[in-house]
Amino acid sequence: MLNNMSLIRPFAGLRPLSKYAKEVLAPPYDVLNTAEARQRTQGCPLSFLHISKPEIDLPPEIDPYDEVVYTRGAFNLQHLIKQGILQQDAQPCYYLYGLTMGTHQQVGLVAVANVTDYNSNRIRKHELTRPDKEDDRVRHIDVLNAQTGPVFLTYKQEPQIDELVKTLSAKSPDIEVTATDGVVHRLWVINNQGHLETLTRTFDQMDCLYIADGHHRSAAAARVAALRQANNLHHTGEEAYNYFLSVIFPDHQMQILDYNRVVRDLNRLSPSELQARLARHFDLHPCQQPVKPRQSGEFGMYLAGQWYQLNIHADLIPKTDPVASLDVSLLTTYLLTPVLGIDDLRRDKRIDFVGGIRGLSELEKRVQSNEMAIAFSLYPTRMKALMAVADAGQIMPPKSTWFEPKLADGMVSHLL
Repeated sequence: MLNNMSLIRPFAGLRPLSKYAKEVLAPPYDVLNTAEARQRTQGCPLSFLHISKPEIDLPPEIDPYDEVVYTRGAFNLQHLIKQGILQQDAQPCYYLYGLTMGTHQQVGLVAVANVTDYNSNRIRKHELTRPDKEDDRVRHIDVLNAQTGPVFLTYKQEPQIDELVKTLSAKSPDIEVTATDGVVHRLWVINNQGHLETLTRTFDQMDCLYIADGHHRSAAAARVAALRQANNLHHTGEEAYNYFLSVIFPDHQMQILDYNRVVRDLNRLSPSELQARLARHFDLHPCQQPVKPRQSGEFGMYLAGQWYQLNIHADLIPKTDPVASLDVSLLTTYLLTPVLGIDDLRRDKRIDFVGGIRGLSELEKRVQSNEMAIAFSLYPTRMKALMAVADAGQIMPPKSTWFEPKLADGMVSHLL
C-alpha cells in the first residue's frame, strides 16, 4: 500500500433520510444478543439490526456464522437502498456525530481512517481480539461490501479542531434522533471543500490516533483490505477498502464508566477466611451504602449482604508499568487470582463483567439472587491510562473500559 495517503479522508457516506432515521438507527451489533435483537425488531422492518445481526430474520436454530446469515445481511442492506430509505451522498464528505446523554455531550468526526496507519500502529491498539469475533466481522464486511459498524477512535485534544467542530455543530443537524434509552444522536454533513481540506490536513499532522472501542472491526477491515489488495492486479492504495469507518472524538470528551466484576463462588473459602486473606494486601472497611470508588486504588466489595471499601496498600501500585498499575490489573493480581483462583479472565466461566451503566444495584442483584457469590466495583480506567498503555505497545486486561454513550449503527456506513 502507498505510504503517502492521509491518516483520514472524507467519503461518500450511506445514511438514512432524516425522516427514516429514528426507525433505522439501532444499538451496536455487539450490545444485544440474538434473542434481544429479535425481540427489539418486532414490528420494526427498517431497524439496522436486520443488517448488523441478520440472523434475526432466519430460523432460531441457524448458526449465526452460517454463510446464509451474511448473504441475508447483504440482501437487507440492498433492500433499504432500493427502497430509498438509505441513500449515498453524491460526493465525499466528513460528518459530525454528536451524542448527548444527560448532561454529558461529545461531538466527533465521522471519517474513514487509513488501514496502512492501522498496520503501522499509528492508529494504536490496547486490546487483543478473539479469532471467532474477528472472522465474523471479516465475513460481514466482505459479503455486504460495506463497513456498517464504526470504530470508536480518539485523539489528544487539538484546539484548532475543537473550534471548527464547535462552529460547524452550531447549526441545525441534518439528522437528530432520541433513542429509547434517552441518548440523543445528531449528525451534521460537512461538504465545504475548505473545511474538508482543513480537517484532513490537521489530522494528518497528528502523531497518532487511539482505538477506544472497535478492535475487532478495525482488525477485520485490515484483513479485508489485505485480501482485496492481493486479488487486485491494479491496486493503487486509493480504493475504498484501504480505509475503515471511524468516529473520532477528542480525548477530553470521552466518558469511561466503571467495568465491574462478579464471581460465582469464593473458591472454597468462607467469608471470614476470604477477608483474612484480603487483609494481606488491602485495608478493609465495612460500609452502610454501596461503594462507588472515588479514586484509583480503591475498590468496592459486596459479600453476604454487606458492602466493604477496599484500599490496596500503596506500596503495591507500580510506578512505571502502565498495565500493572491499572485498577483492573491490581484487582486481578492481588485478589482475583491468588484468593479466588481466577487465572484467565477471558475463559474462566466463574467470572462475569458488568458495565457501569447498569449501576451498583445490578451487582447487588447478581449476588442476592445467589447467581454470584461476590461482586467488586472499580474506579473507571482513565483515558490517560489507556493512551499510556497503547503508547507503550502493551495490551490492557479484558473488560478494562466501558464507554458511554454508545454510537448507533446505521447513522453512516462506508460502501466498498
